[in-house]
Amino acid sequence: MKVKKAVIPAAGLGTRFLPATKSMPKEMLPIIDTPVIQYVVEEAIASGIEDIIIITGRGKRAIEDYFDDSPELEMHLAKKHNTELLKLVRDVSSLVDIHYIRQKEPNGLGDAVLRAENHIGDEPFAVLLGDDIIVNNKPCTAQLIENFEKYGRSTIAVEEVPYEKLSSYGIIKGKPLDDSLYVLEDIVEKPAPEDAPSNIGAIGRYVFTPEIFDCIKKAGTGVGSEIQLTDGIRLLNKSQMIYACRFKGKRFDTGDRLGYVKCIVDFAIQNENLRDDILEYLREILTVEKVPAKKVPAELKE
Repeated sequence: MKVKKAVIPAAGLGTRFLPATKSMPKEMLPIIDTPVIQYVVEEAIASGIEDIIIITGRGKRAIEDYFDDSPELEMHLAKKHNTELLKLVRDVSSLVDIHYIRQKEPNGLGDAVLRAENHIGDEPFAVLLGDDIIVNNKPCTAQLIENFEKYGRSTIAVEEVPYEKLSSYGIIKGKPLDDSLYVLEDIVEKPAPEDAPSNIGAIGRYVFTPEIFDCIKKAGTGVGSEIQLTDGIRLLNKSQMIYACRFKGKRFDTGDRLGYVKCIVDFAIQNENLRDDILEYLREILTVEKVPAKKVPAELKE
């Protein structure tokens, strides 16, 4: 079956960005002038997804408002004859068919995915975490869907993880099939670095067969007394082969403060209207801070 539905969990509290996220969803934090979640939705659309379910929670109404029509703003822009901004606003509200399901309280990623079970039914579906932005000509989700359509098996996206961050990821043990694909043998949620089965971690992109829902239910609570998606994947792997795909692209973890700042800088440098001014500003900073030349990116030495 074709993968046409996607779930975007966006119900987390965003505690790493307090106090900003006390009144603003972390998924709505802007990368210059576009919120993080729009990049995630656009990746889903570019991957052929036609139906999106966003899992929200208390205080996340701004996400729904963002993708909704905005009659007052559109009327104001029309009166001002600002056609460029008017088109921009209307394009956001007409991206794709989006549904919203509320997770009553944060209870783990597995629980958030489980909220979409009735809407997904017996179809395969994608999961895109709302705070990961992945940049590549071929979207990461499209790469996973391609593998799913080839093998008919659930596929998770993975990448190498620094040793000191292993305890923040689901870490896999896998049998390599080629340079970018593994057969999953096991996956461990947030292991201590010395106990990790490898340095390859699952990141925020997945394609699942619908059997994952029963596996999440059977797995129950795990690390942090929450319902972990990783535990559901472990159970599913006992009855079905699962693939792990080392995706092509550059990932920004915008749920992490450093990752968020890196994303803004990188996107600013790629913006032709900002690039020259940003590079000049960064050179000024490096000069004032007296950063050793070997640490200065080649791009800033031009």
